[in-house]
Amino acid sequence: MVVTRPAGTGGTLARAARALGAQAVLLPGAALRGAADPQAARAGLDRAARADAVVFTSPAAVRFAFALRPRWRPRRGAAVHAVGPATARALARRGVVARAPDRRYDSEGLLAALAAVPPRVAAVIGAPGGRGLIADGLRARGTRVDLVEVYRRVPARLDARHLRPLARAPGRLVLLLSSVETLGNLRTTLPADAWVLLRGAAVVASSARVADAALAAGLRASRVARSALGADLLAAAAR
Repeated sequence: MVVTRPAGTGGTLARAARALGAQAVLLPGAALRGAADPQAARAGLDRAARADAVVFTSPAAVRFAFALRPRWRPRRGAAVHAVGPATARALARRGVVARAPDRRYDSEGLLAALAAVPPRVAAVIGAPGGRGLIADGLRARGTRVDLVEVYRRVPARLDARHLRPLARAPGRLVLLLSSVETLGNLRTTLPADAWVLLRGAAVVASSARVADAALAAGLRASRVARSALGADLLAAAAR
């Protein structure tokens, strides 16, 4: 199985794949870096502490936010939302209680959880890029949205440590793919022979949108997982 999580974050998923009897190849589709403007990010986190609702879009958003403001806390009465349980756990480790969607762990699931009482002012904490669905969906409901960019994603530097195991992997490749941005980075950074290998892989996508992007790039989207969670990607791969 080819694990495309950002550099330094794919170990847990790789170990879970090995526990199922698969060989895991780490091929990061991105690297995570701190905010391009740390001062602006800190000011944004200070504003977020006064918002009616605060949305953390990933565990990385939690990690980088608290690196900038280690003692960050929401105002009393504010609702803190996490896009999924992993993000909620990351917040809990820092003493912040957050709500996560019950079923669907993505932007759509989080917007559904916020549908009952749209906040007047919300801060969305994450990285630039992506779909922007959370911010757009909240604005459509009349919420004033403050985007706080506490980290950024850049293409990972791929070298022989990544490419050699990919070329030597036995049997059929199964590509675990949870981001359109990751797909684009791999397409532009991989050597031609490595990209040809991926074009022959069975793709397990985290959503229909990612599956469509894989098909458009010439890959074969074989399965759509329930979510981007590692357990859901592996369950779809097993099927």
